[in-house]
Amino acid sequence: MPTRRETLKSAAALVAAGAFPAPLRASEAPRSMPSEQPSQAVSAGEARDAVSLFDFEPLAKAKMSHAAWEYVNGAAADEITVRWNREAYDRLRLRPQVLVDVSNLDTRVTLFGQEMPFPILIAPTASQRATHPDGELATVRAAGRCGTTMVLSTLSNTSVEDVLGAATRQVWFQLYVQPDRGFTRELVRRAVAAGCKALCLTVDTPVVGARNREQRAKMALPPDIGYPNLRDLKTAGNMAVHMARQESSIFSLLLSADLTWKDVGWLQSFAGVPVLLKGILNPADADRALKEGVAAIIVSNHGGRNLDTVPATIDALPGIVEKVAGRVPVLVDGGIRRGTDVLKALALGATAIQIGRPYVYGLGAAGEEGVARVLTILQQEFQMAMALTGRQRIRDIDRTVLWPAT
Repeated sequence: MPTRRETLKSAAALVAAGAFPAPLRASEAPRSMPSEQPSQAVSAGEARDAVSLFDFEPLAKAKMSHAAWEYVNGAAADEITVRWNREAYDRLRLRPQVLVDVSNLDTRVTLFGQEMPFPILIAPTASQRATHPDGELATVRAAGRCGTTMVLSTLSNTSVEDVLGAATRQVWFQLYVQPDRGFTRELVRRAVAAGCKALCLTVDTPVVGARNREQRAKMALPPDIGYPNLRDLKTAGNMAVHMARQESSIFSLLLSADLTWKDVGWLQSFAGVPVLLKGILNPADADRALKEGVAAIIVSNHGGRNLDTVPATIDALPGIVEKVAGRVPVLVDGGIRRGTDVLKALALGATAIQIGRPYVYGLGAAGEEGVARVLTILQQEFQMAMALTGRQRIRDIDRTVLWPAT
């Protein structure tokens, strides 16, 4: 087993495994970026003509470089879990009620004292400028237009201060705890000072999974695109370290393989905002999280990008909800593409849902307009699903909306 010193010297297996694109050395020519070599142009008008979230995938693929597409679209190993995430929603059938007055739908939810017009949030995704030049700024502007809370990644290509400067709705911050805990504390301070209203601590990534499609694509960012939230991290500026490939080590300089429950308490001791745990699938972990006093749980398998063959999140959700028993909010992500999926997640006990790849496809297709269109479609479809199943308010959505399993 490698020592800590050997791990640090070995450099970012995170990059080698494709967890996020490595910055190129200044001497290297930038590899193809989405705006440089598209196979065809996609206009904002075409994005506005999209009628479902599925429509954005081919639009984004046409606009993005091959490497960027593989980075976004790929998952872990044989990509079984990412497929299950989608298929599990398709297996759930709905049981409508008729002759219900649905002329005045109420889709509002409240999380941590903040009212949201829909139970739909934007999940954190890294390196959005690999998808579109405007990256996270386009996403946060679209989120504001649609009344949606955005969760910003630690591995954003735009600083938390700049993203919050462009925000018109609340923003949460996703945190990868760094091996340097002092730096992590300062990063949290920066995020909260910038205006982030909650911290989503990712707990399912001590190392990254076998992201083979990303490895084959050899995705890399140009020298002028980096990770400004890590700007003062000593290892973050070492390009040679980031570009190194060390097959003998699975560890990364930018992930804490030693993260434990003790760190959850440590983070809560100074965060000053609600702390959510992202990446919970096991009810026993949910129970421990409640004992640690976390504010909420996010049921997530990292979009199928880490450990392949774990269950679909919608299949894991009921066990988590049962264990939590209403004591804290439970959110879920993974596989959501339709308004009926949002309804099904809420019927199984989720307080709200998060989407990841769908809005990134919208971003890749048409920047801010594409993200806004994705959110608008999903919001409208959710309203349709509520009306067509006879549910007027969020609190009316429960398991009775699901057809009994046979």
